[in-house]
Amino acid sequence: PLLPTPAEARSRPRPADLARGTAADRARITAADRVSERVLDLTIHSPALARDGHARVLLPRDYDRRPHHRWPVLYLLHGCCDPGPGWEAWTLNTDVEGLTASLPALVVSPEGGPSGFYSNWWNGGAYGPPAWETFHLAELRPLLERTLRGNGRRAIAGLSMGGFGALSYAARHPRLFRAAASFSGVVHPLRDPGGVQGIVRRYGADPTALWGDPEVQSALWAAHDPYTQLTRLPRGYPVYVSCGDGTPGPLDPAGTPVDTLERGLGLMAEDYVRRARAHGLALTARLYGPGTHTWPYWERELGRALPLLTAALARP
Repeated sequence: PLLPTPAEARSRPRPADLARGTAADRARITAADRVSERVLDLTIHSPALARDGHARVLLPRDYDRRPHHRWPVLYLLHGCCDPGPGWEAWTLNTDVEGLTASLPALVVSPEGGPSGFYSNWWNGGAYGPPAWETFHLAELRPLLERTLRGNGRRAIAGLSMGGFGALSYAARHPRLFRAAASFSGVVHPLRDPGGVQGIVRRYGADPTALWGDPEVQSALWAAHDPYTQLTRLPRGYPVYVSCGDGTPGPLDPAGTPVDTLERGLGLMAEDYVRRARAHGLALTARLYGPGTHTWPYWERELGRALPLLTAALARP
């Protein structure tokens, strides 16, 4: 079967399982809702989050007809601050299903919290939940590869906070992903630590709980900053970075004001592009000028980035 039934998920652990801890102590898929032919929503029991986590998976069109085939995985990360569930954001706000209709890969949009910043939170040095990095890379990733037949070839992309996540994960784990893409991403948080802390504060959390104080815990901030960490990526690594400058552009309605958020992220992107080129990454940079921090631009940029991401997934 595609996934264990609820009865199997509740079944008693075997002695071998007990040696690794009880079944309740380990991440596992507890529900799989086939929303449509291609859309599969997963609920994951997550010790890293101390609660259930979620992910939306777009299946390849011929997934059911090839029951023994194993598939590459494209992770597609959401941004902060959406009113609805983050793992649904790409499918609700873009035609990602149409854009990936012929893509021979699993497209996975995991939950990242409204302001989780794709990190294991510092929490005053105690760590503990929410541990988003552990949830995504140590819990969800092996479950996908074991249960949904992922083949170990991975690429990652995201918008805004998710652009941060894509480039941070790629640099912090340079063997996990073959390519990475950021659309209007927070690619240099140390350039504006107050902006990151403001987002965390907006959702009712202590802004130092994420990575601590930006001066006292500067090393922890730097350890997550994609700009600082990009030198961990090998020369020739494929990266796509795009951003607008915040002035109204061709996809904005008449009367749109200047977007100061996108303007600040554009400056971060310029920093990242300079450093990436100096380091020798295989960089595609689209600093496209007029454009705001809105979905039409991210949908367009995903379409432009897909050839780079698909080529990396197809490499033997």
